[in-house]
Amino acid sequence: MSVGTEDYTVEKLNEKTDAEIEGFLKKSKEELFNLRFQSATGNLDNSSRLKAVRRDVARMYTILRERELGLSERPEQNETKEEE
Repeated sequence: MSVGTEDYTVEKLNEKTDAEIEGFLKKSKEELFNLRFQSATGNLDNSSRLKAVRRDVARMYTILRERELGLSERPEQNETKEEE
């Protein structure tokens, strides 16, 4: 399995709207800040979590950018095509 959080896999993120992904992104960036702070003060218990959160953030940015460029579709667009 790839490094990262199970909730933030590509398949699960593709089902989410842009607003939901941006909310996840905000939470992940806050967690990353806290992990970096813990690392700097020597209180970090699980150093592999830093790598996982960094990759989650990158994955979210990638999905948002793909949607912006039109390389992948937003979930709302998928629903309207199925109805037609």
